[in-house]
Amino acid sequence: MSGNGGAATTAEENGSKMRVIRVGTRKSQLARIQTDTVVAMLKALYPGIQFEIIAMSTTGDKILDTALSKIGEKSLFTKELENALEKNEVDLVVHSLKDVPTILPPGFTIGAICKRENPCDAVVFHPKFIGKTLETLPEKSAVGTSSLRRVAQLQRKFPNLEFKSIRGNLNTRLRKLDELQEFSAIVLAVAGLQRMGWQNRVGQILHPEECMYAVGQGALAVEVRAKDQDILDLVSVLHDPETLLRCIAERAFLRHLEGGCSVPVAVHTVMKDGQLYLTGGVWSLDGSDSMQETMQATIQVPVQQEDGPEDDPQLVGITARNIPRGAQLAAENLGISLASLLLNKGAKNILDVARQLNDVR
Repeated sequence: MSGNGGAATTAEENGSKMRVIRVGTRKSQLARIQTDTVVAMLKALYPGIQFEIIAMSTTGDKILDTALSKIGEKSLFTKELENALEKNEVDLVVHSLKDVPTILPPGFTIGAICKRENPCDAVVFHPKFIGKTLETLPEKSAVGTSSLRRVAQLQRKFPNLEFKSIRGNLNTRLRKLDELQEFSAIVLAVAGLQRMGWQNRVGQILHPEECMYAVGQGALAVEVRAKDQDILDLVSVLHDPETLLRCIAERAFLRHLEGGCSVPVAVHTVMKDGQLYLTGGVWSLDGSDSMQETMQATIQVPVQQEDGPEDDPQLVGITARNIPRGAQLAAENLGISLASLLLNKGAKNILDVARQLNDVR
């Protein structure tokens, strides 16, 4: 790990000093591609600043023999990066938003949420099953995924298939699919496959009516120190207003449900004609019991001057002073209202049973 302990260093270039911003990332190829994308946007905006990328391994990268839902740590892919932020070894870090807990440790905030890519899931098939779909796979075919959310929804729709855990980064999972005879197909996020340039491996896209996606899936988040106003201002221009408001609603829904990767919770959001539509659902582990509802709120996708620095409390871990506060609160209230509706209809029992069963599996 590099860095001299100061918040943003300087480097000599052509006899003049350039400011250096240090960017933390996970070591996987996908994480590096995602970080390179964010850094390229920042370089275009700030040509006079040099960006240095510092890669590190996280707990989630190291524990590969256990399902994520069984590990019990909420910040599997973020903790080591946050430690580096806290020690001033990096100035900002780039995450997949779906990996970021809805409650951040004190002193940190999400300073930017970039424009979302396709948030849906995709099915990638073993070469001998190219051209198939989940509907047409042979009876008892093994489908790999480490997500309780995917298993609960897909097992309900495809009881003839067997869903098995598969861990590792995208490269590892594709290699396991292609080289071992263990899986007929695996389920991955469309966005990750697109960022890796592997669109040609997508055999089937699972639309929300087939399988709703994870909270924040497809969006990138930039996390910074909450009191580092300089860096906050620097990255805040990356906020995509529509993505931000959709993700605030999704994260508020998940937080109010007290959900996480140990229970099957999924969402679908659409912004249309000033209305934000949020569909959220909870499932039992085997998908036999479920509950989902849709609500909407009027939210204009905004353009507004920044508020003063005293007006930027976080919402679900996100600071966005350049987006009107009223729009953010409306999105948060939508998520809370939908979660409350499901809880009032008995969702807590479904989630409690799912947690208990996951603990003993």
